[in-house]
Amino acid sequence: MSAAQSTSPEAAIRFVDVSIAFGERLKRHTVLDHVSFSVPRGKTTVIAGGSGQGKSVLLKLILGLLRPDSGQVLVGDKNVAAMGYRMLQDLRMRFGVLFQGSALFDSLTVFENIALPLRERTRLNREEINTRVHETLEQLELSGHEEKYPAQLSGGMKKRVGLARALQLEPEIVLFDEPTTGLDPVMTREIYELFTRTQQRLGYTAVIVSHDIPQVFSLADQIVLLNKGELDVFSDSSLIPFSKKTKIRDFTRSVLGQQAAV
Repeated sequence: MSAAQSTSPEAAIRFVDVSIAFGERLKRHTVLDHVSFSVPRGKTTVIAGGSGQGKSVLLKLILGLLRPDSGQVLVGDKNVAAMGYRMLQDLRMRFGVLFQGSALFDSLTVFENIALPLRERTRLNREEINTRVHETLEQLELSGHEEKYPAQLSGGMKKRVGLARALQLEPEIVLFDEPTTGLDPVMTREIYELFTRTQQRLGYTAVIVSHDIPQVFSLADQIVLLNKGELDVFSDSSLIPFSKKTKIRDFTRSVLGQQAAV
């Protein structure tokens, strides 16, 4: 990626020459090896790769849950890796996160799960919270389910509730960590369509981490592929087989089939 791309004012998030490795000194496992890319504002970026290739590590770096060994992770013009606790807490207010298992509280109803960020992070009164939550319930086709508990919901419904909660603070950026894990193909397609409609309506920047290849590519304005420490960025899935990076071509060959290799 060129320097002009990496410093684009339209980028919501930028990784600049980021490296991170785990393990003991003599058994270090490199997850990201001097990678640079940008996440365009108001678009959907899909981060894909095999298991253990560092997809979720990217999300943790964005949120400041991990710090890189070298390089910068920038949200806007702020370096996440250099932030203290208070600055990180303020930054995280700009994010919504849909976790892999939806991370709903079993003891709370659908309504209470969705309302939780508003009660904890805002000064809205009860009536204002009720209005906001019911608007979201309607938008995500959850009306009539507000008094149910998570155990009473299907996998797809739990994803909808998780998304509803993630959107309550009107985030600039929404992070999705393996959002379709455990769903059948039909429900996966429905959830992808819901994500697309919601992102287009609200205009937030979406970052979706997934191993659901190639189905997840249908959501993407940009695709980031990870394999063995290397990273490559594509504006269209049809360009993936033409990567100049050997490790990415190897991944393409193994996942998308021999017809994708060049």
